Amino acid sequence: MLMSSGENAATLLYGPNGFRVIRPGHFVLCAVTGEPIPLEELRYWSVDRQEAYASPEIAARRLTGGE
Repeated sequence: MLMSSGENAATLLYGPNGFRVIRPGHFVLCAVTGEPIPLEELRYWSVDRQEAYASPEIAARRLTGGE
């Protein structure tokens, strides 16, 4: 999904059951691929690493060291 240049990335604080918006925005970037993830589609993140992931496969790869 392409984001328009007028949209800014959000800054989030990731918790075990959800996230809190620190700086408003419409998306975050996947920590592995750099792909924008709209906040309403964000489902995968690491509390320990404070990173977002675009898919469960990408999250598993990152968290098992198979980046």
